[in-house]
Amino acid sequence: MSSEPIERRISYVGDRLLTSYCPLCGRKYFGVRNYCGSCGRKSLGVMKRADLFYEKGVLETCTFIREPTNRFKRLGSFVYGIVSFHDGEVRVPGRLTDRLIDDDEEVGLDRLEGREVTPRFRRRYAVGRSEIIPTISLAFTFADEYYPYQEHDIIKPRDEYEAPGIVGYAVYTSKFRIKEGPMERSVPFLDEDSITAAVEAGKLALIHSGADPSFVEKVYVGSESNPYAVKPIASKVAQALRLGEEEEGVQCVDAVDLEFACKAATSAFKDAMSIVSRFDSNVSYAMVVGADNSQAAPRGELGGELDFFVGYGGCAFVFGKYDVIAEVEGWYSVTSDTPDFWRRDREPYPRHGGRFTGDPSYFKHVRKAARRLMDKLGLSPEDVDYFVTHQPNVSFPAKVAKELGFKEEQYALGMKVAKFGNTYASSSLIGLAAVLDKAEPHERVLIVSYGSGAGSDAYSFITTSQIVEKRGRQKFTVDYQAENPFLEYVDYSTYRRLKQGLEAV
Repeated sequence: MSSEPIERRISYVGDRLLTSYCPLCGRKYFGVRNYCGSCGRKSLGVMKRADLFYEKGVLETCTFIREPTNRFKRLGSFVYGIVSFHDGEVRVPGRLTDRLIDDDEEVGLDRLEGREVTPRFRRRYAVGRSEIIPTISLAFTFADEYYPYQEHDIIKPRDEYEAPGIVGYAVYTSKFRIKEGPMERSVPFLDEDSITAAVEAGKLALIHSGADPSFVEKVYVGSESNPYAVKPIASKVAQALRLGEEEEGVQCVDAVDLEFACKAATSAFKDAMSIVSRFDSNVSYAMVVGADNSQAAPRGELGGELDFFVGYGGCAFVFGKYDVIAEVEGWYSVTSDTPDFWRRDREPYPRHGGRFTGDPSYFKHVRKAARRLMDKLGLSPEDVDYFVTHQPNVSFPAKVAKELGFKEEQYALGMKVAKFGNTYASSSLIGLAAVLDKAEPHERVLIVSYGSGAGSDAYSFITTSQIVEKRGRQKFTVDYQAENPFLEYVDYSTYRRLKQGLEAV
């Protein structure tokens, strides 16, 4: 097991790809340095730090690792190389991720070298279940394939809105899929989990919003597949994304994990918007992330029927009062102790109550929350342009939408379960993101989440003119991820291996 000081040091360098540079001579270094090797003592106290996390590099040279050491064996064969940034001024070692390579497969390294790559936040290697999970940003994917490079430009806040709302958002899923019949589902690569999805979604949401990460004063992460029973995901998100002001190795931000099954993230929407509303004179943001590597027992085992529907992904929203793309109009929540779906402590997979999960669970809570919010706001179904709800399968959301009086053209745009599967805490959020990708200004979006155990959160948002202005900052749209030519489809045995991930044998 790695010692805590070593793990902490590598995490701080690897999670954020920190570099140092000397303002006296301009020389750059990978990692944190207190002095310049060229300028010596006179550089003490003046060295600056920079971050490569949002930048694009070039895979200069690489090699093929066919016999990895013990901790990397679960990755199988992989490509490792040197990535250069800033025209070769900084060079870092890194692994090329998201590539399934057979042991006897010939890899043309000359076809890989010289291509542009982007940093990915991933697990570093396999560890036992009692150990700290090492993460790193020294994993890379090609910038011209599934994960496009996007510049991170911080925009000076311009327009303050009367009501708080969504300032930016993003969806993150893997390029791997399993397809069975009319439904396909996203599958994590071996080095991905709910933590990596949360960080990547948060990173993309910051890019889309243009918000300064140092102004994010609160971050919530909702998940029911945290790899830890005791240790938050939100602290890793805060550190990797450098949220809040940074001071003496800590981020000055409040980071909180939430768990309420598939509505864990939407539970925090109202809290995030209430927080940003309190700061009348200061620019303040709050981030909410839903991320899950949705769990299901293998087929043939108790609870294995869920394995036909579960997916993988994360979705993040940045809330504030400046440059809002969708103002909140109102919200309503309902809750009851309805044990339709559960996972006991130390059990690896959840179980559910069969048909009991429909009514009085899913349908009852979604109907009640939606109707109470529409009554509260004096709305009828005709007043709503788009309706989005939690998507455990293909039939449930369509059925409840029709029961509430919505037509297919109102709910079809947000129906993405057939492309990504049930991504649990990010399920309804991905549907909302799909709608915001296409919505025009001054349209009303009604979203109703559902979480087993049980409860629903209903929100009404009105889009603004800035939704179109910011659309150019969003390359990694929901449709892009659903229809990408670089998607890789795997068989069931590979799917189960990828789902298990980098857990040491």
